Amino acid sequence: MPQNLIYIVAGPTASGKSALALDLALEKNGTIINADSMQIYQGLSVITACPSQADKEKAPHRLYEILPPDTRGNVVDWLEKAKAEIETAWAQNRTPIVTGGTGYYLDNLINGSTPVPATAPEIRAKVANMLEEKGVEEIYQALQKADPESAQRLNAHDTTRVCRAYEVWLDTNIKLSDWHKRPMEKAFDKVSFKVIKLCPSAQELNPRCDLRFDQMLALGAAEEVRALLEKGLDPALPAMNALGVPELSNYLQGNLTLEQATEFAKLHTRQYAKRQRTWFKNKLKADIELDFCYAGNLKETGI
Repeated sequence: MPQNLIYIVAGPTASGKSALALDLALEKNGTIINADSMQIYQGLSVITACPSQADKEKAPHRLYEILPPDTRGNVVDWLEKAKAEIETAWAQNRTPIVTGGTGYYLDNLINGSTPVPATAPEIRAKVANMLEEKGVEEIYQALQKADPESAQRLNAHDTTRVCRAYEVWLDTNIKLSDWHKRPMEKAFDKVSFKVIKLCPSAQELNPRCDLRFDQMLALGAAEEVRALLEKGLDPALPAMNALGVPELSNYLQGNLTLEQATEFAKLHTRQYAKRQRTWFKNKLKADIELDFCYAGNLKETGI
C-alpha cells in the first residue's frame, strides 16, 4: 500500500459520503478517519448520523465521538489527531480515508494551515472558567485589548472562536492575527491526495435531508438531546448547536411542538447542505466529482 496516499471523501450532509467511505475502505483495505466537526462529540451519535456499530465492525473508524460534549473542538486539535491516525494507518499497511463535511478541516489537511499551536490544557481551563463566571462578552473585551485585529474580525458572540483567539494570546503571547500572517505549513511534506467529492443537486439532496431527520427521530434523537439537556450544558457549546439539537431542545423545553421542531430542523439542515454544496463546488478541487448521492454502487463512481 502506498505510504503517501490519502483518500478524501467529501460532500454535504445526507449525500452518502459515509457509505461511500465504507465501501471504499472495504475495497482498499482502508481506515476511515472522521472530518466532521460535530461527529467528534460524544452523546450525539444519532443526531449527527455517526456510523453504526455494525459499520464500525466492518472497517476501522477513527476520530468519531472522541470529545465530551462540554468541550470545544478546533481545527488545530483535529489536524494533529488526524495526522497521527493517517500515520498509524500507513504503519498498519492500510489506506487512510478521510471523510466528512467540514470543509475547513479538509482544506487545512490538504492545503496547509497557519502554524498556530494547540493551547495548553491549563490555559483552556482558565478561559473556560472565565467564560462560565463572566460570559463571552468579557472575554471579547479582553481580546479587543490583547488582539484588536482578531477581535474586529470575529463576531463578538462567536464563543468558540473568541475563546480560541484569547487562549492563543494567553498561551503564546503572540496574537492570533500575527500567527495567521505566518507561512502556511502542511501536515505532510510529501503526500498524494485522491479527492472524491459528492455534489448532488438540491432536488436530489433535500428530500434525503428530510428523510434522514425522520429516521433520526425514529432512532431516538429526541432522547439523545434530552440527555444532553440533563447535563446542564452551556447552550453556546458546539455540541449544543449541532443540526437538530437547538430545535429539539426547544421542543423538549416546551417552546415548540414536535412538528414545529421537526420542520425547523429540516429547514436548517437543507440550508446548511446548500452552504456545504456551494463551498465544495467552489473551494475543493477533486479528482473525481459525482453529481449524485451515493447509493451503494462503488462501480458507478469510477473509483
